[in-house]
Amino acid sequence: MAIKSFQGARRQSQSTEDIPLKVSDYMTTKLITFNPEQSVEEVIESLIRYKISGGPVVNEKNELIGIISEGDCIKHISESRYYNMPMENNTIENRMVRNVETIDGNMNIFDAANKFLSDKRRRFPIVENGKLVGQISQKDILKATVKLKGQQWGK
Repeated sequence: MAIKSFQGARRQSQSTEDIPLKVSDYMTTKLITFNPEQSVEEVIESLIRYKISGGPVVNEKNELIGIISEGDCIKHISESRYYNMPMENNTIENRMVRNVETIDGNMNIFDAANKFLSDKRRRFPIVENGKLVGQISQKDILKATVKLKGQQWGK
């Protein structure tokens, strides 16, 4: 008597080429952005209203010129109180980080995860042809891994 297979039907495995693994597949494209002329108070209100920890600063051509974060705003508040200076008329141009490191939208999400760890950043803007096209955050990387759960983790 012959032994029949006891494993049953097998699912077709999804090839790694079908699994989206690029930063551009998971980046946020509808961003809250700021302009350099905005006041720190406006930024603080936006950070609270939209429940975000920071955002890119762009010029009128949508070119990335900096990034502003909760920490930058807190530093402004702390310094103005320490020196007993009024907070109004202080634009984010004076508070934003200008040398912003970006990453390529074609980067593998696992390489991006390593970059987050090594650079200790919360977000990276993605720029194409000089224009801001999106941003990837640590939370976006986590969302990507949840979507990929059960899939092959190959590159």
